Amino acid sequence: MRMSDIIEEFIKELFDDSDSIEIQRNELAEQFNCVPSQINYVIATRFKPSQGYYVESRRGGGGHILIKKVNNTKSDYIMHIINNIGTEITSNEVDVLISDFLTYDIIKPNEAKLLKVATSDNVLQLEKDIKDQVRARILKNMLLNLE
Repeated sequence: MRMSDIIEEFIKELFDDSDSIEIQRNELAEQFNCVPSQINYVIATRFKPSQGYYVESRRGGGGHILIKKVNNTKSDYIMHIINNIGTEITSNEVDVLISDFLTYDIIKPNEAKLLKVATSDNVLQLEKDIKDQVRARILKNMLLNLE
């Protein structure tokens, strides 16, 4: 596993007892023997609103970071994701969302395969400047029709 994956898993395990956690960036970086910017990277890419998280940074004292998990019904969660996808989404971002959907039992493995195939670069053989826009529209429409 890459260091980012290990840090992500560690942070997600902290949610086992609570819907929100507060971590100190410098202490976490020291624990994983990495630079604090690595922690920032993990939080910015793996704990976004589109993935069901709310992040609040507090300056000072080593950089306290509050992360809240958005706990709603399946429909609420999907609508939260749709509303936070924006006008573009990359293939990697879709992969992270699909992984999270599977982790939280939002979708079934067959649905995950369909989402992945329909939004893959193999299917979207378009100009680079519109590919992520089309991918976002396809993903949003598929998510709206999951139930």
